Amino acid sequence: MDSVAVAALGKIVLWSTFGITVVLGIVMQKTGFCTMGAVSDAFIMSNWTRLKQWSLAIGIAMIGVALMSYFGIIDTSKSIYTGTRVLYLSLFIGSVLFGIGMVLASGCGSKTLVRIGGGNLKSVVVFLVLGLTAYMTMRGFLGVIRVDTIDKVFFTLGSNQDLPSVIAAQTGMAKPMLQLILGFAIGGAMVAYAVLDKSFWTFDNLLAGIGIGLGICAIWWVSGSLGYVAEDPNTLEEVFLLTNTGRMESLSFVAPYAFTLDWLMLYSDTSRVLTVGIVAVAGIITGSAISAIATKKFRWESFRNAEDTGNHLLGGALMGFGGITAMGCTVGQGLTGISTLAIGSFIALPGFILGAYLCLLYLQWRMAPNPCQ
Repeated sequence: MDSVAVAALGKIVLWSTFGITVVLGIVMQKTGFCTMGAVSDAFIMSNWTRLKQWSLAIGIAMIGVALMSYFGIIDTSKSIYTGTRVLYLSLFIGSVLFGIGMVLASGCGSKTLVRIGGGNLKSVVVFLVLGLTAYMTMRGFLGVIRVDTIDKVFFTLGSNQDLPSVIAAQTGMAKPMLQLILGFAIGGAMVAYAVLDKSFWTFDNLLAGIGIGLGICAIWWVSGSLGYVAEDPNTLEEVFLLTNTGRMESLSFVAPYAFTLDWLMLYSDTSRVLTVGIVAVAGIITGSAISAIATKKFRWESFRNAEDTGNHLLGGALMGFGGITAMGCTVGQGLTGISTLAIGSFIALPGFILGAYLCLLYLQWRMAPNPCQ
């Protein structure tokens, strides 16, 4: 494949990503798919419906990735989630901080984009703070602090950290078959948890779970198969076209915020190019705006008072730092990463929930009437 063909394929990758994420933005806006909302519904109102949406999405993503891996369409070992080092302290601390932040900021990274598409000006501020903090945590002074402290605490495996690789190394079984078995076993259990509840069977619930799960799989395919070039004509090495990590990617909404701001600010620098992550950010906002306008739900919304402003500023900063430290957000680790069956993602996911729960308890205490007054 020559350079011209590679450039043309790169455009197809970006347009495919944009199209898929526009659809996902529409789905998220229509169904109210939201991690923070799911946790608050469960712990405050004992309503588990939106958590079951997440469970269904995770299950569909796991099964889809298992099938693609088994048939050799993608190779999960070539993602950032399945390396040999397990940064367990960073994963846990980062995910807890992100969970706290998403409650203070009224939503996680994906929900922030959906809210922007619906006219929420508070989420524009969160976007900027999250993106700047994420950039500082990747490449600035916060990054130095992170690398010199909590990132030093880890353990290294003799294989990739995804469960199929770990078990394959211990048993000698073929990894593709293990990926298929575990993907269907764990993913099937997640799907069953959602769909065995007959009250869950509404159009919006099924659309949210199945649509988001398939969307994760679709971006994995775009990045890991469509955008895969075995031999780049410039470097003579394999390449995954237009990914920020240089590996195959699916959806995540923390680092792409930083890369989006970087691209916008340094647009005239020809080394800055559109990537899968940046285009996904634009796609979610566009899809959400289309849905909000079409259903007449678009409305401008701003801060209520200084406390509301402060909560959103702090929440955006915590999500920016926590999301980079945890190597992803509730979508990046909680859907994309966990679909590869990576150990790190199984550490991060409960951290997100714990952080959100702790912050919800704080807000309940904060709003409770003072008996001394």
